[in-house]
Amino acid sequence: MRFIIAMAIGALISSVLLSLESLADYALLSLEWPGISAAYLFWGAIGGSAFAGIAIAWLVNAMVYGAAAFVALLSLTLVRRALSK
Repeated sequence: MRFIIAMAIGALISSVLLSLESLADYALLSLEWPGISAAYLFWGAIGGSAFAGIAIAWLVNAMVYGAAAFVALLSLTLVRRALSK
C-alpha cells in the first residue's frame, strides 16, 4: 500500500513539474533532470517523437520522486514504531 501511495505522490510531483514549465515559461531543470536525461537518451532511439519524449520524462520523474516518497514513508513508519515502544 505504501508503494502505491509513494508512486501516486511521485506522479503528482512529476505532473506539477511538467505543468509549471508550460505555465511559468521557466524550466526547473535541476528538479526535472532524471526524466529529461532519460528522454534524451531514448528520444533518439524511438525516432524523435516529442510526445514520447515528454511521456518518458514524466514517467521517469514519477518513478524517481515516487522512490524518494517511498523511502520517506518507510522512514516515518519506522520512526513511529520506534517511538511507540
